[in-house]
Amino acid sequence: QVQLVESGGGLVQPGGSLRLSCAASGFTFSSSTMSWARQAPGKGLEWVSNIYSDGRTNYADSMKGRFTISRDNAKNTLYLQMNSLKPEDTAVYYCAMGTSVTTADYWGQGTQVTVSL
Repeated sequence: QVQLVESGGGLVQPGGSLRLSCAASGFTFSSSTMSWARQAPGKGLEWVSNIYSDGRTNYADSMKGRFTISRDNAKNTLYLQMNSLKPEDTAVYYCAMGTSVTTADYWGQGTQVTVSL
């Protein structure tokens, strides 16, 4: 069955960096579009970024220039490098198989990212 397992979250100070990972199994990762989304406390699910099988990427405006999505098809792993983190980036981050929040077929369990002094 499809499994998506996120890791790499934690507590980081403003301006710091984190790299999230998402280990995928149970489907053909290399041919799948993958996404990251997040949910801040008390808010709805927000799309962050996606990456197509050919490596094309897209980002939400507030993440452009700070976040970088990438994939390692040999390891069936999706990544999100997050730099210059802000307190408003605090959220649970999810990886998903699919293009967007509304079209994703499968989701991971999420990993908590907290940006605070």
